[in-house]
Amino acid sequence: MSIPQAFTETITLADGREITIETGKLAKQADGSVVVKMGGTMLLATVVANKEANPGVDFLPLTVDYREKFYAGGKIPGNFFRREARPSDQEILTMRLVDRVLRPLFPEDFHAEVQVMISLISYDGQSIPDDLAGLAASSAIAITDIPFNGPMSEVRVVRIDGKLSINPKFEDLKNSDLDIMVGATKDSIVMVEGEMKEITEAEMLEAITFAHVEIKKQVEAQERLAAKVGKSLPKREYNHETHDEAIREKVWKETYDKVYEVAKTPSSKEERAEKFKAVREEFLAQYVDNAEELERVTPFVKVYYHDVEKEAMRQMILNDKIRLDGRDPQTIRPIWSEVDYLPGAHGSAIFTRGETQSLTAVTLGSIKDANMVDSVMVNYDERFFLHYNFPPFSTGEARPLRGTSRREVGHGNLAQRALANMIPEENPYTIRIVSDILESNGSSSMATVCAGTLALMDAGVQIHKPVSGIAMGLVTDVKSGKFTVLSDILGDEDHLGDMDFKVTGTADGITACQMDIKIQGLSMDIMEKALLQAKEGRLHILNKITETLAGPREDVKPHAPKMVMMEIPKDFIGAVIGPGGKIIQQMQKDTDTVIAIEEIGEIGRIEISGVSREKINEAIAKINEITFVPVVGEVYQGKVVKVMDFGAFVAIAKGTEGLLHISEIEWARLDKVPYKEGDEVEVKFMGYDDRKKMKLSRKVLLPRPPRPEKKEGEQRGPRPEGQNRPERPARPEGNRRPEGEGEKPAGDQNPSSEA
Repeated sequence: MSIPQAFTETITLADGREITIETGKLAKQADGSVVVKMGGTMLLATVVANKEANPGVDFLPLTVDYREKFYAGGKIPGNFFRREARPSDQEILTMRLVDRVLRPLFPEDFHAEVQVMISLISYDGQSIPDDLAGLAASSAIAITDIPFNGPMSEVRVVRIDGKLSINPKFEDLKNSDLDIMVGATKDSIVMVEGEMKEITEAEMLEAITFAHVEIKKQVEAQERLAAKVGKSLPKREYNHETHDEAIREKVWKETYDKVYEVAKTPSSKEERAEKFKAVREEFLAQYVDNAEELERVTPFVKVYYHDVEKEAMRQMILNDKIRLDGRDPQTIRPIWSEVDYLPGAHGSAIFTRGETQSLTAVTLGSIKDANMVDSVMVNYDERFFLHYNFPPFSTGEARPLRGTSRREVGHGNLAQRALANMIPEENPYTIRIVSDILESNGSSSMATVCAGTLALMDAGVQIHKPVSGIAMGLVTDVKSGKFTVLSDILGDEDHLGDMDFKVTGTADGITACQMDIKIQGLSMDIMEKALLQAKEGRLHILNKITETLAGPREDVKPHAPKMVMMEIPKDFIGAVIGPGGKIIQQMQKDTDTVIAIEEIGEIGRIEISGVSREKINEAIAKINEITFVPVVGEVYQGKVVKVMDFGAFVAIAKGTEGLLHISEIEWARLDKVPYKEGDEVEVKFMGYDDRKKMKLSRKVLLPRPPRPEKKEGEQRGPRPEGQNRPERPARPEGNRRPEGEGEKPAGDQNPSSEA
């Protein structure tokens, strides 16, 4: 059997690197399959869509799955079963990035189940697979007859030394001050997500525009590939919805004005939901006497009534500039916040904005508490991480708890990226933030950012600057061309609007963003207005935060662990740990501390944590004893351990002692060593002798005595003329005294020798 013919397309990046898209060799029973390759990194993407929708399904059941095969990087999974298990957070985040761009590009009335599966099958350590996942998924769909308003693609944009570039090498990420993923079609931006180091709104728009230029090239490559394959047109026919135009017209006619009045009257989320429901029930009441007709029209009414609610709200905002809770488009909901709410936590805060509330706690730990990240690409200990929880009671629901959702992972990651760059590099702690959403009516991830800032400052973490966040919305009307940008959106405004644009930052710039756009053709002018309006709202919220707590507390809470970092030469790591960990374990027990050692290059970095600073100091002293290396010229407080006729042996540290010769005790000549065992004496380390023995001196720390004064009447006059000092006979050649040799110590000199 011969190798099947493959169809390929190549995309060349500005720096000369190439991306190839290949189809026709692998997974041919899927509706579509492609292999995307860049360098030695390869992704296999497949798509399968059912021909018909399942009964009763009135939405798009799209599943996007991304998995990294450990063999791709020549690794074996580190878990117990030694096989790929549940997806990691990074895999989930990649799934979300792709899903958020694909989902709005399927027709609204297409309800057949669609499954997109992306696998990392080779990794070269340089080309980042996340950057290629969107391209791979879209390419797999583009070559099929599945209805799809694409193609689309996603690229990563970074800025290094002021220069923007696409899909960088993995090692270059750490040098970037801007790192965003942008997803788009040929005509419009669909998704933006990333983190930045306090960039301006103009710089962000520049990066998005730069990304779109490159995305257009990748979309054109997919179109060429689809043309080569020849199976993408015509698209398959489907009929997944049935409609009754008479019912639609009746619903609009009899409910629109009532819904508009409900929307126009400011109310809470729960009250508004009840009023909307009452209007719908009032309409259905006319069919109560005919059970068969009621059963027939109810599904249609639910669909059409939802459209009525959406249009009424949108027109009210566009025409009257009034929102569901009575605000104008720019106004932020009322805010209150409080810190130090949880006495047992190391730091805590409540942040409430309107009907959205986050209770956030900070826990400070040691390096042993770090979050271990193990994937095909990386293996490291994460010292700062944030967990976001969204319990059902926060929206007044009772539903099963099925573990951490993809949404919770995504919202937590956004808040973490917003705060991460504000944590000082010298921070010694592992920091875990937990945000529990207690109420939710829009923008709970941004409430997490605000509560996280307050909780960090309450914990005494010396963050560079406070961070706040805001969610922006958009309502547009294609027919009239009108649009309105909304600050601090409600849940209904997110659901019924055209954009959800979350922006976080300090007073000096943007630190993270996440944008999802539900309409095509969003202009850069609208995006610029949204960013500038977001800045105003962000600064307003920031002022509210700093009214509660202006800056980080000077120190951590009394019950929080105190942390000290110290470094030792690499050769001493074994001595500190001891055989089988005996020494370090005993040290931790004696001092009630946690001691962790990490080897970094030629040094050992030691982290000591404990509640008592006194106990930490004890641990430091014990480690210093083990790792002590005397420094020439340093002064030490020593203890006499042995007395001999020629001097005393003085211990300047545990296990480290040297000789204090009798001639080095005082400037005057001594006949006897004036110490006994146990005496303390201050000495200076003078170095080592020829036998590598330590030399100590005490007299160099004492003032040198003055020369003796001349006796009264003694006078030294000039020599009589002609009487010169007799010349000293020269030493034989080779018998000269080397310079300095034979000099008597100062204590041995006497007045007669100077006369």
